[in-house]
Amino acid sequence: MTKPVCPVDLTAELIRCPSVTPEEGGALVALEALLSGAGFHCTRVDRNGTPNLFARWGSKGNPKTFGFNGHTDVVPLGNPDDWTRAPFGAERAEGRIWGRGACDMKSGVAAFAAAAVDFVRVTPPDGAVVLTITGDEEGPGRDGTIAILDWMAEQAEAMSACIVGEPTCPETMGEMIKIGRRGSMTAHVTAKGKQGHAAYPHRARNPLPVLVAYLDRLARHELDRGTEHFDPSTLALTTIDVGNPASNVIPAAARATLNIRFNDLHSGASLTAWLKGEAEKASKDSGISLDLDVHISGESFLTPPGPLSDLVASAVQAECGIAPVLSTSGGTSDARFIKDHCPVVEFGLVGTSMHQVDEFAEIEQIHQLKAVYSRILQGYFA
Repeated sequence: MTKPVCPVDLTAELIRCPSVTPEEGGALVALEALLSGAGFHCTRVDRNGTPNLFARWGSKGNPKTFGFNGHTDVVPLGNPDDWTRAPFGAERAEGRIWGRGACDMKSGVAAFAAAAVDFVRVTPPDGAVVLTITGDEEGPGRDGTIAILDWMAEQAEAMSACIVGEPTCPETMGEMIKIGRRGSMTAHVTAKGKQGHAAYPHRARNPLPVLVAYLDRLARHELDRGTEHFDPSTLALTTIDVGNPASNVIPAAARATLNIRFNDLHSGASLTAWLKGEAEKASKDSGISLDLDVHISGESFLTPPGPLSDLVASAVQAECGIAPVLSTSGGTSDARFIKDHCPVVEFGLVGTSMHQVDEFAEIEQIHQLKAVYSRILQGYFA
């Protein structure tokens, strides 16, 4: 009988692949070898230099196709001298495995790959299992999971439900499942005036008072008070830049950036319209124009509590001994793309060390995560 796949050994193999975005680093190559050997049909779906992998066990187009999604790319190391353990060494010590990507999220990918391989080998389901793994989630993301989903649409491939294996638990393994995410958008604001001497302000048009008044108006505004499944939306001013080294010169332009995390009371379009409307009010009669460049990273979404979240919560409670909270907190993830394809929830490890120096994952939790994913597969195809 084939030996079960150890998710910790697989995590170590993936950590040793230096896959800092956009480098593939050998991680997808290793996964493709494992999955192909277990009977998965694997296809590289690279686009514009971004490495992606699609793997399916079972028949194409099966109406019961369970999917997993994750990424093997990692964020940069920062200062390598700050690390006390080799960033790509996958050292095991203190009950942990250490290295860049250990938490976010090579352990999650290893856990669902190990669970999927063992599941189809031991109990081949009446259905299909799909793994979608990208090498660009930490970067721009334009040619990562989006590219896989575009390719799937072209090839008539589909998932009927999906789990994203991102870290979801704040402090304790099993305490939280993500059933949605807030939307995210960034606005770059440029206030344009006329440069002049500080002693003769009437001969200049200072963009700073208008920009500051505009930003203050935005920061003081209450976007909402939250909804049934979402916390209140937030607006954060993240930078104000003038680049003026001279104290006696009124600058010609000033710039600022803000970020909004929004719930299901808003859309990227509605908030953009609000920002532009407030800009028009702020610049009226001042001679100062306020130009906005808005980038919407993702809209808010919710997978309403139901069969999928019930299945995942039941598996989590059985393996972790805790009833998980259904949450929409945190930043964005590739679930924001998958939600247009099929119902999607997220469940993964405790995420306290992600993106940090000396990143790690608890070895026991990686085994638990594989067990949760295995139980989910068993329940879905029961």
